[in-house]
Amino acid sequence: MKTAVGVSLFLLAVGLGWAAVSERRQGAVVVYCAHDLDFAQQILDDFTKATGINVVVVGDTEATKSVGLVERLLAERDHPRCDLFWNNEPLGTMLLAEQGLLEPYRGSGYDRMDEMYRDPEGRWVGFAGRLRVWIINREKMSATHDAVIERFIGSDLSRFAIAKPLFGTTLTHCSIVWKHDGEDTFQNWFRSLHPRGAQIVPGNGPVKNLVAQGACDFGWTDTDDFFIAKDDGAPVEMIPIRIESETICLPNTVAIMRGAEHLKEAQQLADYLLSKETELKLAKSASRQIPLGDEIDDKALPEDVRKLLKWSAEALDFRRAAAAREPCLKWLRQELTQ
Repeated sequence: MKTAVGVSLFLLAVGLGWAAVSERRQGAVVVYCAHDLDFAQQILDDFTKATGINVVVVGDTEATKSVGLVERLLAERDHPRCDLFWNNEPLGTMLLAEQGLLEPYRGSGYDRMDEMYRDPEGRWVGFAGRLRVWIINREKMSATHDAVIERFIGSDLSRFAIAKPLFGTTLTHCSIVWKHDGEDTFQNWFRSLHPRGAQIVPGNGPVKNLVAQGACDFGWTDTDDFFIAKDDGAPVEMIPIRIESETICLPNTVAIMRGAEHLKEAQQLADYLLSKETELKLAKSASRQIPLGDEIDDKALPEDVRKLLKWSAEALDFRRAAAAREPCLKWLRQELTQ
């Protein structure tokens, strides 16, 4: 299995290298972007318009999520092709920092962020958060916390959906639960999902679709997916997922790769992504992401985002789960391939 993954990573890396080489010679900054390109591409296009710096974007697709951009970067550590990594969750970025793959940079956006959302050594900075939420079809069940928990701990989960937790925010969520509850408790819980009929689907988007269409009554997803369903007119509600009294607010992260060929351009892009203006754009976009930096007037935010601020202020410190990511992922891979 390890050999097969390594070959896949190598082929993916070679494909990127040939595709991007001509652009890199022209001074383009190469961005690996795990965030949904429906939301990220406009921000990157605006950066190019403002600076004249071209951006080559390599996104995360359903075809590569089994290995993910984090592992792709690990595989490319001796021949880096990426200049800047825009991740959609923090724990994978923290792993890259521990592995020595990130270049410290405390630019203009660093001091805007709370301590919880930035690396003390400047290797990564978080911005534009999303909450982990229960998405509920209100035509199928009561959209209350008590009703959700009663269904969730019951014997029948055939109307519940969860993304396959090998990547993204669902892996981060599971790593947090692994750390909080202990590995034995987590493993017993996860193993109970299949016998209880839970729907394990490729990603948060499919979870949203199943609940929005009424094929499932409730599930785990992120606030941005919830708002897509809401905007489409689906009969959905959301409730923040809590661990004890705390919510799970996961930032996007920006990190510059050590050995970046276009370091100066990558630094300019990092400053742009971490700016007040970019956080406002993401807050006003269809994803309604939550600004995490200072200097933003709440009145400038859409009403939907203002309502999220109370929940994001109650967020747990995800950094405590950093060491749990790798053992949790290893165990999940073994469990899901049996």
